[in-house]
Amino acid sequence: MIHALSLAFGQLSDPRTRKVVWIGVFGAVCAYGLLSVALWWALYHTPLTGYDWVDGVLDLLGGLVVLLLAWMLFPATVGTVSSLFLDEVVNRVEARHYPHLPPPRRSRWTVELATALRFLGVVIAANLLVLPLYLALPGLNILVFYTLNGYLLGREYFEMVANRRMDWRETRLLRRARPFKPFAAGVVIAFLSTIPIVNLLVPVVASAFMVHVFQSMTGPLRRVG
Repeated sequence: MIHALSLAFGQLSDPRTRKVVWIGVFGAVCAYGLLSVALWWALYHTPLTGYDWVDGVLDLLGGLVVLLLAWMLFPATVGTVSSLFLDEVVNRVEARHYPHLPPPRRSRWTVELATALRFLGVVIAANLLVLPLYLALPGLNILVFYTLNGYLLGREYFEMVANRRMDWRETRLLRRARPFKPFAAGVVIAFLSTIPIVNLLVPVVASAFMVHVFQSMTGPLRRVG
């Protein structure tokens, strides 16, 4: 796992990989900013009780909740914005480290976009569902956060990489047969997503990282379909 992560960061030396980083960073920051502004605007322009001082307090508390949610959902926002460009990263990793592999399966960009939006919706819903635990269990909320998002991020990146080499049934069977590696990789990705500056690199690094994790679970593959 450590070796796979070091190889993933080493992939940043590739100019075409770095290009995807900059595209993803710009898009993610814009989306993250728009999401935060929209939530803040909705809070401050929606009177809740009709009493100015009560609404002021509620707006302040709501603003803190917005900041918390924005921090928690940043990995999903970055991953969603960058998802349309990550196929190039995976191609570069495979060409550099696994040149024996045959051409991958291809999917339409509309399918990739729908998958990314579905994933974002699942992550938002799941984190909102456990929000009371985040607020009520100091200390343990960190464990809940990394467990939940580690599972979701591990599944998303694993399926993105695996579906290039096998159909969705085989991908699901492999993940269920050997669930620890995708989950552990997802926890690492979730942790990196909470580190300032580093989190801007996460979509690219996570994609490269999961290629190595996937290959360690399968070995040489033949093209499916």
